[in-house]
Amino acid sequence: MAAPVIAVIGGGQLARMMAPAAGALGVHLRVLVESADSSAAQLVVDAPVGAASDEQAVRDLVRGVDVLTFEHEHVSDDLLHDLVRSGVPVHPGPHALLQAQDKIVMRRRLTELGAPCPRWAELSRDPATARTELAGFLAAARDGSAVVKTSRGGYDGKGVRVVRSPEEVDDWFAGVAAGGPTLLVEEKVPFARELAVLVARSPSGEVRTWPVVESVQRDGVCAEVVAPAPGLTAAEAERAREVATRIAERLDITGVLAVEMFEVRGAEGSEPEILVNELAMRPHNSGHWTIDGSVTSQFEQHLRAVLDLPLGDTAPTAPWTVMVNVLGSGLDELTDALPGVLGQFPDARVNLYGKAVRPGRKLAHVNVSGTDLDDVRSRARAAAALLRGE
Repeated sequence: MAAPVIAVIGGGQLARMMAPAAGALGVHLRVLVESADSSAAQLVVDAPVGAASDEQAVRDLVRGVDVLTFEHEHVSDDLLHDLVRSGVPVHPGPHALLQAQDKIVMRRRLTELGAPCPRWAELSRDPATARTELAGFLAAARDGSAVVKTSRGGYDGKGVRVVRSPEEVDDWFAGVAAGGPTLLVEEKVPFARELAVLVARSPSGEVRTWPVVESVQRDGVCAEVVAPAPGLTAAEAERAREVATRIAERLDITGVLAVEMFEVRGAEGSEPEILVNELAMRPHNSGHWTIDGSVTSQFEQHLRAVLDLPLGDTAPTAPWTVMVNVLGSGLDELTDALPGVLGQFPDARVNLYGKAVRPGRKLAHVNVSGTDLDDVRSRARAAAALLRGE
């Protein structure tokens, strides 16, 4: 039996981190990378260069593969539907991936499913009408502010603005009128913290979830993840996992799904409320801790799921695991910090992405596991600080 071939669109760190799992399983990984020196191309042998928007490059990529999957959602819907019609297995399928590509489609579908969401509204394509709609939404807001998002193309805080007046998005209104993506407005949720639930689902319908984690964002980018989320009651965790599982099943997700959530504290003595913020249908930053802190990592699980193999155990291997992202660095090369990091923190698991240093760029992450949360978090932060050149 020949080794299964999995094609991946996108050559960043997520595809790069699929490579060790693919090698362990004897799976052949073929990755469409943006450049010959991209993060994934440094580890994956079969890495043709091409853009996700290049139809011919994608068609060449999937020739003879067992399944096509993704490390990002920015792929043509029409092309994916055509590939499915021609017999190429695509997981997650384009009908599901659409919910991660278009925030308005996502919000409509989640509302239909009864998933708890922030109050939201779609804004008109006509600038004058949209300004009036946004002004009305702001007038009803608890503090006079709201969150405006582009329906497509946003990630890591891009395509998101907190506004107090319609004039703050006049340039976006002009972009919509010129044919750009439509806008939606959401209430600015007074959340206590952000949570994330990672779910894996196979075409056969098998579902596994990992422990609910706390995600700490800085400037719209994930900075830290604590697994499991501290102080979360068993009932809250079960409710969050139930919501995420229902979304995965009702949207017919195949592979890993990350459901990002807000935890909103209620009145004293009442259970906190959980609201769904975003969806990502691929391995996700909130799941990097699973590489070292779970029996089965999100990357291995994603490969298992898209090939319809039995899913792995998601139990944690330690009471606590903290993941800290390295966002930018004062070093020319992060490898210069390895002697210090590995010498001072021999239990830290360092994962470098092979990227050129730029301010704020995701360059690496550090995982530390242990029994004392404060110590684990302190060691993970200190190891990441050394990689930042501090």
